[in-house]
Amino acid sequence: MEKRLKSWGNNRAGQLGDGTWTDFRTTATTVLGLTSAEVVKIAAGGAGPTNGHGLALLTDRTVQSWGTNGSGQLGDGSVFSHNAPGQVVNLSNATDIAAGGSHSLALLADQTVVAWGKNNYGQLGNGTNMDSSVPVRVEGLNKVIAIAGGLNHSLALREDGTVWAWGYNINGQLGDGSSASRNIPSQVVDLTGVTLIAAGANHNLALVGAPSGSTKPVGGNAVKAWGYNATGQLGDNSTISRFTPVDTQGIWLGGVSQIAAGANHSLAVTDSDNKLKAWGQNTSGQIGDGTTDYRITPVSVPGLTGVQLVAGGREHTITLLGDNTVRSWGANGSGQLANGTTTDSSTPVTSLTALTGADKIAAPVGGDFSVAN
Repeated sequence: MEKRLKSWGNNRAGQLGDGTWTDFRTTATTVLGLTSAEVVKIAAGGAGPTNGHGLALLTDRTVQSWGTNGSGQLGDGSVFSHNAPGQVVNLSNATDIAAGGSHSLALLADQTVVAWGKNNYGQLGNGTNMDSSVPVRVEGLNKVIAIAGGLNHSLALREDGTVWAWGYNINGQLGDGSSASRNIPSQVVDLTGVTLIAAGANHNLALVGAPSGSTKPVGGNAVKAWGYNATGQLGDNSTISRFTPVDTQGIWLGGVSQIAAGANHSLAVTDSDNKLKAWGQNTSGQIGDGTTDYRITPVSVPGLTGVQLVAGGREHTITLLGDNTVRSWGANGSGQLANGTTTDSSTPVTSLTALTGADKIAAPVGGDFSVAN
């Protein structure tokens, strides 16, 4: 049987892409029309529990989209939501994709970036604050190697290891030392040598190599964070929002191989043993440590090994393990854990077994659904 893209959770806006408007799915359903073999990357966006949109980058370097479209985030030239995938117009030669709250981004083969959807805070980066239902060029960016979307802001990592940000900035999520929103990219200050980036709703993470002469382990690296911090999502042992990057504490040992962010929580995979650290908001158990206590520094997620990928949703977390099993935890009121129930879990539960396993996962920073391929 041909393997297909899977999704589960809230579907009020068609964000599961299965051709229905069924309120939610507590087990995995099939996204219409896309085979796993043709999907290179997936992304998920959302700005609330009942809305969201999905993106899929295909082998031919075009992008398919589905779900909420009130701000043009599907990029099909309309503002009508769709419950099945359709092609993003005027877009070819894409190499990466990212989704924010109500906007979307694509990295092109020439290392420039395009964006579409909501733009009230300048999150499209094209020098205006007007929404666009078709891709527009992000101004002044080249040599980009990675992109990320927050709720109302965007990030780009350039090949020189610098990070650039644009959009909403009231909590310092642009990292430029101010609270002024910007509709063109500005450089995150005091941040170089970055290799990975991740965006939460209103905070960001960056993985940085250990500086020369550091007392940290050889080959180690550091997680930097900035932006909103009311629930400890920066991991700096405080709840003070930061307008420039600060060190996340306590996860140096063995280094970090992956980072991810949910709306108000953060995640890191440790390099030496492929285990998971988490910190920040824990209202629904999204930290995965068996409690609902907020964590202002990283803690280990017990009983979870072989973590290959991790993604954060509004209040849930999803992981891909080495055996292609998907495990999730946190909020489950819309079935976003895919375990057949709507009961929250503060410890990992199985979402997909190896028999129906995946090698890619995605969850929206502001939404209540998940996608796996």
